[in-house]
Amino acid sequence: MVQPGVVNLDITLAVQARGCFFAPDPSSQKACTIGGNVAENAGGPHTLAYGVTTNHVVGLECVLLDGSVIETGGFETDLPGYDLNGLLTGSEGTLVLVTKIIVRLMRMTETIKTLLAIYDSTDDCARTVAEITARAITPVAVEMLDGEMLRMVEHATHAGFPLDAAAVLLIELEGLTEAVENQAEQIRAVCETCHVREFRVAQSAAERDLLWKGRKNAFGAIGRVSPTYYVQDGVVPRSQIVGTLRRVAEVSQKYGLRISNIFHAGDGNLHPIILFDARVPGELEKARTAGEEILAHCIAVGGSITGEHGVGMEKNEMMSTLFSSDTLDAIKSFKMLFDPDNRLNPGKVLPTGKGCLEIRQSGLGRVY
Repeated sequence: MVQPGVVNLDITLAVQARGCFFAPDPSSQKACTIGGNVAENAGGPHTLAYGVTTNHVVGLECVLLDGSVIETGGFETDLPGYDLNGLLTGSEGTLVLVTKIIVRLMRMTETIKTLLAIYDSTDDCARTVAEITARAITPVAVEMLDGEMLRMVEHATHAGFPLDAAAVLLIELEGLTEAVENQAEQIRAVCETCHVREFRVAQSAAERDLLWKGRKNAFGAIGRVSPTYYVQDGVVPRSQIVGTLRRVAEVSQKYGLRISNIFHAGDGNLHPIILFDARVPGELEKARTAGEEILAHCIAVGGSITGEHGVGMEKNEMMSTLFSSDTLDAIKSFKMLFDPDNRLNPGKVLPTGKGCLEIRQSGLGRVY
């Protein structure tokens, strides 16, 4: 059991001597807290096989608006009743205040193998992800970096990414040694089918750690290139990654903004990063509009506006594009049940009526 202020990575550091770890690992795991992870239902590179935060929260202690304390779930499994853990994880602080979390720990596996697939074509790289899925291969992580992003990362961290590549896949396998070896060869075959330029296997723990250092420190590396950036969090079916990346490139050209891509390709959770300079008049507005167009495309191809960063008030007006008015009414009813006075994170998640200050300030809104 931990309190919400505990840093994500510190959970694993506290239990790794006993052969355990906490699976959800956002790229910000050195700084983000478990309370924030619960609020946003955070993911991370290694949640492809293990599941996101909601799959690793077995109990919560929460404070209701009237000050009463409730407990949901617990150390026992398969408790009867409604899945309140599932409801409250990802509710973005709009229903309760979470004060304690019982987390599920995983046992460390026998073998870990990290692979790097290097491509001269972004399309080929993205197609590989869909092909791995089609062959029922489930790595624990499949991360994609395009050329724009990997050059920023490599200049900052010297992780070993080739500067002339169009894109790379960082793939990790875990499990029994024989199974991991077999999966690695299957993935090599898939990559070769999709015209991989080079296929590497990390030869040591140090090499593996360096590759992941590049991935985990990617957002910090952007500061060497752009004073500000706007990161999106759309989700698309894996079969739609190729088309979506092409659409991102079209948006980049349309608005004259550099957009780099680094994302959890294995579950289609895209993070297009829009580089801009907020000191230049009009650039912030262009970045926001570009972000909305990317998310609108994600919805159009059967995806979502968020995979792990949440909705907040940045994307709440797009909820009416993603959900019907009846569904939004149902979501609102849960909010009213827990928070009838709309005092917990007002104006978040649900649409409030774009451009209507009175409705926006009052919180829940009536315009869907």
